[in-house]
Amino acid sequence: MRVAVIGAGIAGTCTALELLRDGHHVTLIEPGAPGGDQAASYGNGCWISPGSIIPVSHPGLWRKIPSYLLDPLGPLTIRWAALPALLPWLCRFLLAGATEARVAATARTLAPLLADAPQRHAALASEAGVPGLIHRTGLLNIYPSRDDFTAESLSWRLRAEAGLAWTELDAHQLRQREPALSDRYRFGVLIEAGAHCTDPGAYVAALAAHAQAQGATLQRAEATGFVISGNGLHAVQTTQGPVTCERAVIAAGIRSAALARLAGDAVPLAAERGYHVQITAPEAAPRTPVMPSDGKMANTLHRNGLRAAGQVELAAPDAPPNWRRAEILLAHLRQSFPGLLPEPDDSRVQRWMGCRPSTPDGLPVIGPARATPHILHAFGHGHIGLAMGPVTGRMAADLVAGRPGLPALSARRF
Repeated sequence: MRVAVIGAGIAGTCTALELLRDGHHVTLIEPGAPGGDQAASYGNGCWISPGSIIPVSHPGLWRKIPSYLLDPLGPLTIRWAALPALLPWLCRFLLAGATEARVAATARTLAPLLADAPQRHAALASEAGVPGLIHRTGLLNIYPSRDDFTAESLSWRLRAEAGLAWTELDAHQLRQREPALSDRYRFGVLIEAGAHCTDPGAYVAALAAHAQAQGATLQRAEATGFVISGNGLHAVQTTQGPVTCERAVIAAGIRSAALARLAGDAVPLAAERGYHVQITAPEAAPRTPVMPSDGKMANTLHRNGLRAAGQVELAAPDAPPNWRRAEILLAHLRQSFPGLLPEPDDSRVQRWMGCRPSTPDGLPVIGPARATPHILHAFGHGHIGLAMGPVTGRMAADLVAGRPGLPALSARRF
């Protein structure tokens, strides 16, 4: 069949490759350059972790909402101007994590989808001719003390129940493994099965190029609607004219909600805006990607420098960036790695902001649209878009082939 894939981020490019594998004719529709800095795929924290199964919402979080509104520089902040529009999403978000049982249900859904993510990415990168972009050297969560680790017992218990294994490191073992790390951190948890990508932007660009080499067409345009007659799909409308197709997959990141609405589904999708800073030629860096518990930011040696990525800012997608949030990341890097120069030349520091497309329950939307089963959803991955890219592509291709999807991920849950 002729299939239009709307969006050439990690989900869209992986979907295109799986559709090509199944013998379909694929058109990728993307207004920007695949892998460009306009996309969430470009600026993420580079982690590919089987342990990324815990949703952001958790029991007791509602008590902290007032502080999130009052502290514009906290780890999670909500812009006042966006609050009225965000209230329905926030209510669903808090309810999704209101009890341990609900958090556990989300973890159980995500665990099998992320279990083999490092292997899938390694195979995909090799197929696309960029095996060096995926490194399976483990991922390290670090804490000031074992007590701080114990305070996150729910998250780690759910990971253990999902079959995730890890190695605990005391202060000496942590120092041996990460000599550049601050003495502040005295306990570590090494997820040896974890992997990371040393350049997500280049990786997505390589996947898109590989898809085109396999026969896909790249249409540089923005999708604006669908031509539906009865129960059938005839085309995707774009700013460059219609793209004729029998099936379409919506994988357009934060732009997906508007398209899903045209296909009959009101999906609550928020712009969970994240930031990163990246220091070129850092004087100190981790050997293994690390995530400090007191910053909740991924510190990873990107092939172009040391990247710190994180922060959660709930705001309108087009609201101006608050670059003070990037400075928080930079300050935390200096605290974590004392060998970094206190004030690096600003020309060596890249700052970026992008929009994670996030559902309130922490699960992506992968399934048929209400208006017609010929339009499929494959978006809303929040913090796990990079990790889930390959399995999302396979699931979307299976839906195109008429195989049943996973009910827990259907848009109908909303």
